[in-house]
Amino acid sequence: MSAVFCLHGQDVEDFNKTIAYTDQDGRIKLFRVTAREFAASSIWENPLLPRDSQPAAETKEAAEERLLATGSDGANLSSAVVPATQRTDPIKLKREVFRRRRKEQQIQELLHMDKEVELQMRNMATNSSRNFDNKVKASYNIWRQEFHHTNTDSTLKLMKDQIIMAKVYATIARSQNEPDLYTSLMKCITESKEAIGDAHMDSELDSSALERAKAMGHVLSSARDVLYNSDEVSRRLRVMLQSAELSIDTVKKQNTFLVQHAAKTVPMPLHCLHMQLITDYYFRDGVIKEYFHDAALKDEEDKAKLEDRSLYHYAIFSDNVLAASVVVRSTVTHAKEPDKHVFHIVTDKLNFAAMKMWFISHSSRPATVHVENVHVENIDNFKWLNLSYCSVMRQLESARLKEYYFKAHDPSSLSDGNENLKYRNPKYLSMLNHLRFYMPEIHPKLDKILFLDDDVVVQKDLTPLWDVDLEGMVNGAVETCKESFHRFDTYLNFSHPKISENFDPRACGWAFGMNMFDLKEWKKRNITGIYHYWQDLNEDRKLWKLGTLPPGLITFYNLTYPLDRTWHVLGLGYDPAVDIAEIENASVVHYNGNYKPWLDLAISKYKAYWSKYVDVDSPHIRHCYASKQ
Repeated sequence: MSAVFCLHGQDVEDFNKTIAYTDQDGRIKLFRVTAREFAASSIWENPLLPRDSQPAAETKEAAEERLLATGSDGANLSSAVVPATQRTDPIKLKREVFRRRRKEQQIQELLHMDKEVELQMRNMATNSSRNFDNKVKASYNIWRQEFHHTNTDSTLKLMKDQIIMAKVYATIARSQNEPDLYTSLMKCITESKEAIGDAHMDSELDSSALERAKAMGHVLSSARDVLYNSDEVSRRLRVMLQSAELSIDTVKKQNTFLVQHAAKTVPMPLHCLHMQLITDYYFRDGVIKEYFHDAALKDEEDKAKLEDRSLYHYAIFSDNVLAASVVVRSTVTHAKEPDKHVFHIVTDKLNFAAMKMWFISHSSRPATVHVENVHVENIDNFKWLNLSYCSVMRQLESARLKEYYFKAHDPSSLSDGNENLKYRNPKYLSMLNHLRFYMPEIHPKLDKILFLDDDVVVQKDLTPLWDVDLEGMVNGAVETCKESFHRFDTYLNFSHPKISENFDPRACGWAFGMNMFDLKEWKKRNITGIYHYWQDLNEDRKLWKLGTLPPGLITFYNLTYPLDRTWHVLGLGYDPAVDIAEIENASVVHYNGNYKPWLDLAISKYKAYWSKYVDVDSPHIRHCYASKQ
């Protein structure tokens, strides 16, 4: 190999060299090297001086000998003329000299050591080695087995990146009529995919993965030499990116649809539970008749409690027997005076028998539970619930709204988009979901009532809520806004003048699920009338989409008192990152979202907070949930 050195006219310390050489195949190669990359033994020659007057480089050994001879310090040594590109650090040199002197001194001491002292040192070394414990706690050593990072995925990522580039080059190879290269690339792609399999980290890869990656690297290198064209590669990558984005969008849409579908589907054990309870309600044997007799007596005793303002009253609207039972049971479990707690459960005609039968056969004594039927035929208790008074009833029964839900050509269908998929849920067509806006009509004799959703779990005594001063507000609720999230502009259409002129888009949102309502202030401020006004304006759904939170934000605007956040922690039905400490410290936890705790979709780490209040000793639950296994 021959080389040519090209020296540029500049200082030795910072100049560059361009080196030309021929490799073993006879090809000329060039590379640039800086002065700092040359060894300390390299000596520069000044072409302007004769060779015999060139300064000689002082070697490290010579410097050491001079230091030993003169005893000079590092400062004097640094003044030595050492034109080599890598000079010896005088401080380091001084340390090395010191170490050498110390070593020589120790050798001399060992040579003149007394035999008795030598034997004593040997015994001490032997005992020390026997008592040595190599298990050091709380220490870190990269060589210890537990610190080996087996969960890395660097090789896996490399192989996936190789597959992407191989697909690009394979496409180009086929278009440029390179069949051999195309075949090699496709073969490598197949082998790499087989080696990857279902792996999520390097430790799960097939044993042949590394060899596959090396083989793919060689093929990609050859393909790059033959096919590389930056414009063509960029174009192919853009096509692949666009295709991947379309695929991801389709998968997201399908996921949203399936989650919504699963969320509104009644699980088989839950359906079984309802059927068992309905059967017992209508086909009563001797034991059931005894239950009904005792229940009738208790209802007579508790009738006065239903309107007693000195007691703690709860409003629950639900068509889910199991969910309602967990709300009642968890509340009673933590109540300090359970005999003073009264639960008003309102359900629909379809589920009334099952709900009634459950609380007849599973007494919550000493608390009081009263189950009512909201159906319009129940004139005595819900005579105000009619089409002329309740605008929302007219809207729920309108053909336009039903078409919005159920017609396949509607934009909320899977084929046309997923923007409105979450609104295609039967709960939005249920009057039970809107009864929270009619509290004074349902409970005309009460002054205060605590509303609870049926997807909450109570973890502490809630009676202190009745002592909270709402300061003239109607609704006591926990605010949910954080920075830019859950503010009014998230729920309302501020492009509509009616909304933009009356509300602040940055106003903080709050949560339904646990709300303390002051019914005296409610009547004074005509809250139900405000709700009707805005509900009528939104018949064409231009102000907000369906649901109860947007009209709730409007109806209770500037009439909501913010409760401490520890009263009500949300997100257990959709957010796997809720702080466990917050959950443990909360008075009420809320499974708002699609992942309800009674569904298989439930987030597993949150499910225990709910399931521990399920009455597993119930024969109905044992029968229905045992058949699931």
